[in-house]
Amino acid sequence: MQAREKRGRLPPWFKARHTASDQFTLVRNKIRTNDLHTVCQSAACPNRTECWNAGTATFMILGNVCSRECRFCNVTKGKPEGLDGDEPGRVAEAVVALRLKYAVVTSVTRDDLEDGGARVFAGTIDAIREKSPGCQVEVLIPDFQGSESSLRTVLDANPDVLGHNMETVPSLYSRVRPQADYRRSLEVLSRAETFGAVTKSGLMLGLGESLDEVHRVMGDLRNRGCTILTLGQYLQPSRKYLPVEKYYHPDEFTELRNNALAMGFLNVVAGPLIRSSYHAERYGTDIVRSKIVPAAAVPESL
Repeated sequence: MQAREKRGRLPPWFKARHTASDQFTLVRNKIRTNDLHTVCQSAACPNRTECWNAGTATFMILGNVCSRECRFCNVTKGKPEGLDGDEPGRVAEAVVALRLKYAVVTSVTRDDLEDGGARVFAGTIDAIREKSPGCQVEVLIPDFQGSESSLRTVLDANPDVLGHNMETVPSLYSRVRPQADYRRSLEVLSRAETFGAVTKSGLMLGLGESLDEVHRVMGDLRNRGCTILTLGQYLQPSRKYLPVEKYYHPDEFTELRNNALAMGFLNVVAGPLIRSSYHAERYGTDIVRSKIVPAAAVPESL
């Protein structure tokens, strides 16, 4: 394990700052008036001002309370409330109001629901397509506890990109995301690719993983046909969450990006502040669908 970094001032490469613009206010007000949640707010994303200034946001459906106790995520944990039947329509209305050409929809994990919320994902995709036919839709889904039928429910709504984040390396799952399972998450992506979906995943770095472990996870993803990858730095939301074990230098992210591209990923976004939906529209479905290639022959880690 890496030597733990002392909590305090961030390294100099985190210095970038963005001032809220009129567009930021428009996005914020539309989210408020439509009574919506965003991962930008709930997960304390460091890129919120930049993305909202650009008129984009990542919608978070199925409420604002997660049924799991992951030790890296700032989203509220506890007992979720009932479903909001009007939520898909309000998301679609916000997409129209913000004139989005590419919408990203994620959710809290809802293990309390029989289908994990899959029907709400499908309903949200359908609502966006109905109100904004030209808008492409990317979804970032939970693992649905491995349910193939729930995954098929989402895929039958034909999202342009289906994402599911691995988040970290297998050796850290019990500490970082104890209610998840590495093999199960790989299976979600493998099944989705088998059903013809363009798949995407992401990793947070700085939780104590080794570079060899990161490379093995990237290999596992490519062997399952994953074509889009994001790599970002873990940042401790508060003292109650896991500490940062290492801050990766931007040059290390560049090297990892090059390694991933050499494995056959078609789009790799890597850097200290990268999150899974960061500039998603720049490396979305149009690029991927035209360049799908077979999975690279990368040694398995399992």
